[in-house]
Amino acid sequence: MAGSAPLDAALITVGHGSRDPRSAATVAAVAAAVAEARPGVTVRPAFLDLSAPSVDQVVDAVASAGHTHAVVVPLLLGNAFHARVDLPGLLAAARRRHPLLRVDQADVLGPDPRLVHALADRVRAACAPEPPSFAPHERNPHRRLGVVVAAVGASSPAANARTRLVARALAEHTGWATEIGFATTEPRVSAARDRLSARGIDRVVVAHYFLAPGLLTDRIAAATPDLTHTAALGSHPALVDLVWDRYDAACGETRALSA
Repeated sequence: MAGSAPLDAALITVGHGSRDPRSAATVAAVAAAVAEARPGVTVRPAFLDLSAPSVDQVVDAVASAGHTHAVVVPLLLGNAFHARVDLPGLLAAARRRHPLLRVDQADVLGPDPRLVHALADRVRAACAPEPPSFAPHERNPHRRLGVVVAAVGASSPAANARTRLVARALAEHTGWATEIGFATTEPRVSAARDRLSARGIDRVVVAHYFLAPGLLTDRIAAATPDLTHTAALGSHPALVDLVWDRYDAACGETRALSA
């Protein structure tokens, strides 16, 4: 990881939020793992919606604690509406409430090769005790692993195209056959499974490209109960490392602007 930023820069991790308690618990676990990696930095979790504490509440608490700088890292895998509109609006209002607190928004987590590596680890764990070491050159092609990368999906074709790159990168990283499937738009996970079957693959794993479990991961699992499903990315060490890199980059930009 890059060198530590000034200790006064508090880190606020911002999750999407959900009515499903597993989501908030996962975000809290991510924040705890992030904090454990650098005990000298204040780390506080927050949510955009549906879960507590809210972004407003956490920014207010950080300001009340005497911090003069906070870096907000969105725990979002894509740069969609929440990262481009919702969160900047909340932070603009927070700056007006706390003119002595500098609040910087870091980049979202994706895309990044470390997320692909974390996804591969989740696939290997789901396939245990039989490791998914099946590659295209093996004599028995039916032993080759197929992976459906399951993601949320967006109304933006460009956003979905970026998510498709995750499936492509996973294939390049592992040699596994991959297809993309979405929870809220086409193609669905079942269609992606069918495409893998048409390619002669009879062992398919659904890799959940989600930070946390919730309604959408449950919906995907219910639609394809015959398949093996991975856990969400959660507090994977690669994701923790990525959060700190986003924090360091934001702090580095602040220092450059202040020089």
